[in-house]
Amino acid sequence: MAVERTLVLIKPDGVQRHLVGEILARIERKGFHLLGLRMMMMTEDIAAKHYSEHIDKEFYRPLVDFMTSGPLVAAVIEGDDAVAEWRTMMGPTNPANAPAGTIRGDFATNTRANVTHGSDSVQAARREIAIFFPELAH
Repeated sequence: MAVERTLVLIKPDGVQRHLVGEILARIERKGFHLLGLRMMMMTEDIAAKHYSEHIDKEFYRPLVDFMTSGPLVAAVIEGDDAVAEWRTMMGPTNPANAPAGTIRGDFATNTRANVTHGSDSVQAARREIAIFFPELAH
């Protein structure tokens, strides 16, 4: 097992629904280390950097509008196989396919308002961490 870092976003719907404590508790119970944590507003500039690969897709604007609609919580976690393990904890993007016990299975209401984001690869994690936590980029 490799020790990895990954980006965690608790999206505006998760913050609005008071799920931050529950999600962070699950992360800590899993044994991950929190290296960075902040509540913030995603700006248009940050959204453009974070979702750059989707900029020409039809879902880009609604996604940015949602992600900039309220505060979110950004975190960097570290642990064994953090990227894959966090994605397993989140569950599939579509909550209809997310098993009970996963964050999205337990809390998500639709594909966009699905409570959390996680990097999909170690390379993506490095890029995303640099956007939200430049002081932790390496």
